[in-house]
Amino acid sequence: MNKIEFAKKRTAAVVVAVSMILSKCIIKTYVKRIIKYVLLTINPSYKKGTDIMNQLIEQNGVLRNMQNILDYQFCNNDGAYLHQDVPMAKKIADWPSYLSEIGNKKGMKILEVGSRVVTGSNFRNLFAEAEYTGFDFYAGENVDIVGDAHKLSSYFEKNEKFDIVFSSAVFEHFAMPWIVAMEMTKLIKLGGYVFVATHFSFSSHERPWHFFQFSDMALKVLFPPALGFECVEAGMVCPMVGRYSSIMTYENKNKPITGLYMGVHFLAKKIKEVENFEWSIVNLTDIVGETKYPEPKK
Repeated sequence: MNKIEFAKKRTAAVVVAVSMILSKCIIKTYVKRIIKYVLLTINPSYKKGTDIMNQLIEQNGVLRNMQNILDYQFCNNDGAYLHQDVPMAKKIADWPSYLSEIGNKKGMKILEVGSRVVTGSNFRNLFAEAEYTGFDFYAGENVDIVGDAHKLSSYFEKNEKFDIVFSSAVFEHFAMPWIVAMEMTKLIKLGGYVFVATHFSFSSHERPWHFFQFSDMALKVLFPPALGFECVEAGMVCPMVGRYSSIMTYENKNKPITGLYMGVHFLAKKIKEVENFEWSIVNLTDIVGETKYPEPKK
């Protein structure tokens, strides 16, 4: 047998095999159709069940389309992402202007905790008329004193006090912010102010020292009446629009997330001196006031 004859026979064999497979597929399809026709003819229940199933499939498609429309409309209405029970900062929304107005005066002493220029912001110029001191963990532009904020008061004279102690985008990087709050308190004059701007919903940054995110209530807790403070204002700023990722494994995949705010601003006035304050002995009501965790729904 020469090569040409062998090739012809092999081709013929392949054609026969393919024909048999196609024949089986066609026969299988026809058999399915015949069985379905018979069932629909002799069994009314099967027909009814099939009709119901088709209706359910159609309705499911309609519901999916409606959900897509609602999600689209929701995602294109930024106001829908706000939570009505979350306060927005008002008078301290533009906090640099507010603090400059009350603190940029001769004789006033200002302390910024975390003063090093990292993102381009230098707040020293806001207090050109006052006595400004910049404190940071590292030396750099706009830093007068280098040290650990958890031991803040140890870097100053025993009786040294400030009219305003503030920090911006720093509290999330403190390993023990409750300790820093106590240290800042020690350096604030009676009648002076503490201001904190930090993050509530924000991307991970400056790791590994990105320890916390804060709500308005969290900052109220860190500087409570029990520590001698009266809250002037606490509120969120810069609302955000979010959704769950398409690569997550839970059922909320791609669904919108509401109640996200980039940051929170907090301003409080020191109205009394508190001696020997300790977090371990303070009463919960002295920290959270008249608020309480939401009761279970019945």
